[in-house]
Amino acid sequence: MYRSREHRILAGVCGGLADKMGLPPTLVRILWLILSLLPGPMWVLYVAMWILVPEEPRKY
Repeated sequence: MYRSREHRILAGVCGGLADKMGLPPTLVRILWLILSLLPGPMWVLYVAMWILVPEEPRKY
């Protein structure tokens, strides 16, 4: 999995997840937003993925 360069708003994490699962990036962002409103570590998970998941290689 890679963080997306094309479908990014903040860090490309949701775009990368969307590419991996074959879903539209907007749907993944909406699901993440809904889940982040529930109690739990969604923000911590997002930041951890931002740090740990590499960025998509450049296409030349």
